[in-house]
Amino acid sequence: MLVQEIMTHNIEVVSPADTLAQAARKMDDLNIGPLPVCEGNRVVGMLTDRDITVRATAAGRDPKTTLVADAMSQEVISCYQDQDVREAARLMEDRQIRRLLVLNRANDLVGMLSLADLATEAPAAGETAEVLKKVSEPS
Repeated sequence: MLVQEIMTHNIEVVSPADTLAQAARKMDDLNIGPLPVCEGNRVVGMLTDRDITVRATAAGRDPKTTLVADAMSQEVISCYQDQDVREAARLMEDRQIRRLLVLNRANDLVGMLSLADLATEAPAAGETAEVLKKVSEPS
């Protein structure tokens, strides 16, 4: 089974020039924690609710004026839409992450793969449990 068969399509993104307040509002409206940061279709980072809290708010930065670019994680772990789901699951295990951005071969963002996608759509339930176990181990 390929990643593109089970990934979440049409995901929301933010721009590096957006403010953290704008990003947080979008997270709240969509009831999500992570947002890819894109310039056009190119991923330049990832912003999570934890990034906003730890990198900005706890440091005393104003979310109304602080830009996404100043709080985002620049290292982004991704896979390709035409990869086998088992390869993506191994990557999640190895890197201890709960979601992967999904790119096409032109490196444009086309979706996101989460543990929930694996749990509900992938055929091997035991494999999903193993991924969850590995991702949840202390690093």
